[in-house]
Amino acid sequence: MRWQGGQRGGGIEDRRGMGGGAVAGGGIGVAVLALIGYFVFGIDPSTTTQVASQFGQAGAAQEGTQGTPEDQAGLFVDVVGRNINDVWAAKLDGYRPPDNIVLYEQGTPTGCGYGQSAMGPFYCPTDRQVYLDLGFWNEMESQLGASGADFARAYVLAHEIGHHVQTLTGASDQVRAAQQRASSEGEANQYSVALELQADCYAGVWAANAASVSNGEVALERGDLEEGLRTASAIGDDALQRRSGGQVSPESFTHGSSAQRMEWLQRGYQTGDPASCDTFRDL
Repeated sequence: MRWQGGQRGGGIEDRRGMGGGAVAGGGIGVAVLALIGYFVFGIDPSTTTQVASQFGQAGAAQEGTQGTPEDQAGLFVDVVGRNINDVWAAKLDGYRPPDNIVLYEQGTPTGCGYGQSAMGPFYCPTDRQVYLDLGFWNEMESQLGASGADFARAYVLAHEIGHHVQTLTGASDQVRAAQQRASSEGEANQYSVALELQADCYAGVWAANAASVSNGEVALERGDLEEGLRTASAIGDDALQRRSGGQVSPESFTHGSSAQRMEWLQRGYQTGDPASCDTFRDL
């Protein structure tokens, strides 16, 4: 993937080196975020909640340095995040970027409760920020069998910004309302799967349009899509359940199978059109 020399965007809040911080009150809370970590990345929820509870219930805010990090990983997030936002500004009327992409280590307060690195990257709709512990990329590659290619990492970031797009379009609110009406946990999970697969499709839409909004400064190269598909396969719910030694249970899926995640990432890339990402049509 070509990205070095691309335009920076700012909008990065760097909390690295600040320690774990304090637990933020409100939002969806530690327990729910721990479950997100489990279903997306196979992390035991008790691990997250036990670590987070050590910080108590203080509500102090934690703010880092605003700007453009100069280290290679921080620069990558800055340049690629700018490009993703530029694509959505061209595709969605009235688009506004996430308030920040927050880089942190170990743990940090968020508008959705306490963020823990074991959860993997996530988007918080309450404060409209993306949270990313850059160490996750190494874990994704070494423990989950995902690709270490730049595009595989960019796919993760584009997926989370895809959730921001869903907040702006109202899709996230519609899913929450539908889940409240659902007659079973399995039915509610179907809406979660559709939301996550749409974010995968949106990542593909970004990838298809990256070069056109950057004069080629940010662009996929030969083999990049295949590396992204490898990563989508590695983080499918069925793959994670097998890796954790459990039985594959489709009714418990919240993000989609490996095949589904690959299919929707590729569909977004092939069409380059957000309208092709209607993962809710069969619900």
